[in-house]
Order: sequence, then structure tokens, then C-alpha cells
Amino acid sequence: MADEINSPRLQKLDPAGTEEFWADVTEQGAPLVEPVLDDDDDVWLTFLYRSSEPVTGVSVFGGPAGWDAPDNQMHHLDGTDVWYLTCRVRADLRCTYRLAVDDVDSAAAKAEDWQERTAKWFTDPLNPATFVYPADEFLDSDETVVSLIELSAAPAQPWLAPRPDVKPGELVQHLHRSEILGNERRIWVYTPHGYRPNDEPYPLLVLFDGDVVRGPIPFPTILDNLIDDGRIPPTVAVLVDSLTQEVRNRELPCGKPFLKYLTDELLPWAREQYRITTDPARTIVAGQSHGGQAAAFAALNRPDIFGTVISQSGSFWWSPDDDHEHEWLTRQYAETERQPVRLYLEVGLQERGSTPDDGPSMVVANRHFRTILRSKGYDVTYTEYNGGHDYVCWRGSLADALTTVTAGSVAGVADGHGG
Repeated sequence: MADEINSPRLQKLDPAGTEEFWADVTEQGAPLVEPVLDDDDDVWLTFLYRSSEPVTGVSVFGGPAGWDAPDNQMHHLDGTDVWYLTCRVRADLRCTYRLAVDDVDSAAAKAEDWQERTAKWFTDPLNPATFVYPADEFLDSDETVVSLIELSAAPAQPWLAPRPDVKPGELVQHLHRSEILGNERRIWVYTPHGYRPNDEPYPLLVLFDGDVVRGPIPFPTILDNLIDDGRIPPTVAVLVDSLTQEVRNRELPCGKPFLKYLTDELLPWAREQYRITTDPARTIVAGQSHGGQAAAFAALNRPDIFGTVISQSGSFWWSPDDDHEHEWLTRQYAETERQPVRLYLEVGLQERGSTPDDGPSMVVANRHFRTILRSKGYDVTYTEYNGGHDYVCWRGSLADALTTVTAGSVAGVADGHGG
């Protein structure tokens, strides 16, 4: 980004008046949000940092700043202790971010391990709004706190908070051993309030990354509220643990062994334990990132089991290591006869950076996948939100996805399960 002052407030800042400026910022919070003249849809969003001692640079990681220098580097306002980065954004932005000082040329900046890379990143001390990734004792992972931005026109997320008049469903944790994969993982099963094992089979939702989803996404509460409000039928959900990042990266991306685990081990076990459907038209498979890609892979290969896909920011740029052309799964859909599957795809407009091996951005890859699906005659719902690869966005739009893909079955709620 050019070293240009677009913030109206900073344009008028007198270096002699920085104490008053910081007092105002401390009271009002940061980033600064200021109107763009003659444009009601956009605002100037200015990240700020006050350097109490000399620093060589300040970085913003996430949100409209992105993840890479030089675009995410703050500028120093001459004669002051003010560091700033101004982005022009739509007023419906929702995102998270962190800051780092003296990061660009540090050893951490060159680290491949994510924990080492992010060890010195911190929340914005001027922004009281945060988003928390809870610790997981099973995975020996610590709590992670990031700074949160929700601008005035960001989409409402009305399903996240427990409601005193809504009777909650039950979430039970199991340990499930796979002979196919040679590992054991946690499985969480949600049953709606009033679940009865002798009723007609319930619709089924299989959701990947269950270990993460239970934290950043209040998944049981979302289902409780949607079911109580009649937006979706009473549904049984199976949340699948990813174990570790290494295991996840090996199993989820178009993994045939993982799909075989789902179809030959996990779902038969789940059907022995719970009253759930075998009808693919009433079975949803869902996930985020590699999980969204895995969901689309599962439906293409086993449409007799999975009839509906929810993909949030699916990693459709991906290809196997021995394939040097990106977007492998998109090519499989293009070259295969259309299957009786419907898909809900979404991606964030801030997911615009290149992917590994100079692959297409998430936005480009998802748009391309959508186009191929429509050309093949698939039933596709495609949406874009103004945010990034971020649970703070996915937790709200997951409810929109569930409402959309179950719209035809809500009439059956009066019968108890959605038909």
C-alpha cells in the first residue's frame, strides 16, 4: 500500500496534539471507522498502534490488511508515536486480526510452524472487542484470543446466543476407533430436544472439524434455536474430530481412506446408536476449508449416502502432491456425470491471497467451482460474505446454509422430523 493518509482524522492530526488524539482513541476504541465521501457503502478503516519505544515496523495480520508484507504494514506518522494502516472497505465487514511488532525480518517470520510463526502476535490493545478460540486439553492447545471487527452493516448473527425459552438438545462425546485409518478420535453427537429413539428416522448432519467447531461456533445452540424457531427440522448431528493438524491435512483433502471410514465405520456405528436416516436426500455433509472440500468430495463419490453439501470457504484450489495443476476436485466434477447432489457454497471476499504453490485465491477457486457445477446442471446456492477465512463469519452463515438446504423439509417439523 502507498504511504498515503486517507483517514480524515489523521489528515488533520497535529503532532503536538497526539495526547488528545490517543485519549479520544482510548475512549472510542480502534480501529477508526470514518465515512468515505460520496459513497454510502464504503468506510475508511484505520488500524492504529502507539509505539512507546522505537520500533522498525508494525504488522496487521488478518482482515482487509491480509497476511503478507508490504500490504499489511503500518506506516509511521512523522513526528509522532502513531502507526497506522488505512483500508477502504465495505461497511458490512466482519473479521478478526492480530498485530505484531518488528515481525517482517524476524526469525519467526520465516518459521514454517504456525505456533512459532504467531507466538508474538497480540490483540489490538486499543480494541476491546475480541473473539476467543478455547483451549483443548485433549489436544494440549492453549486458548487463542484475536481482535474482532464487526462494522455497522455486517450481517446479523441471531442464532448464536442461548435463549431462555428454548429447551436445549443434548451433546454427547464418544470415542470411536477406526481400523481403516488406524486411529481413535472423539465423536460428538447432538440430538434435539424431545429426541425419541423409536420415532421415524431423523435427518442427519455430518460436520467435520468437530473439535474446533464446538469452540468458535456454538453449534448446539445454533441448532437449538433454528429447530425451536421452525427454520430447520429436528436433526441429529455427528461432529467428527480432526485429531491434529497433521492428521487433518492428510485425511480431509479428498481422502479416500477417510471417506471409507465415514461410510463403512462411522455411519454404521452411528445408526446403531441413534435413530437417523439412510436417505441421502435427508443427509447433509458439511465443513469449512479442507472440511468443505472433503464434503464435496464425499458427495461426488458417495451420492447414495450424502445428498447435500455445505462448504464454507472450501479449499478447492487444492491438488494432490503428484498433480501439478490446481483445482483437482473441480476437474473431477467437470469430468464426471452429474450426481443427484445439491450444494451450498460460500466464500469470503477477503480470501483473495494466493494459495500454496501460487494457486488461485479462495475466491477465484470457489467461483470457478460454482461455474463448473452450474454448467453441469447441479442445484447450487452460492454466496459471498465480506470477511475472511474466519470462524467469526462461518458461525453466522452456517445457520443461513442449514436454513437454505433444509427449506423443502421444514413443513415436516409438525410431524417431528422433517419428513
